[in-house]
Amino acid sequence: MEEKKTTLNTGKKCTVSGEWETEGRLSTTVYVSKGALMPDYCGKNVKWILVRKG
Repeated sequence: MEEKKTTLNTGKKCTVSGEWETEGRLSTTVYVSKGALMPDYCGKNVKWILVRKG
């Protein structure tokens, strides 16, 4: 069974500290701490996918 990915949108409160990657053609990876707001990317609202808990 496939594991469900943890995703959050820009402006939402981070639920898990770790490395997050943007979804889409242009991607970047950032570390976000639990409780912080998920950032935008290049001034745009994006969907973030948790790639590594930390």
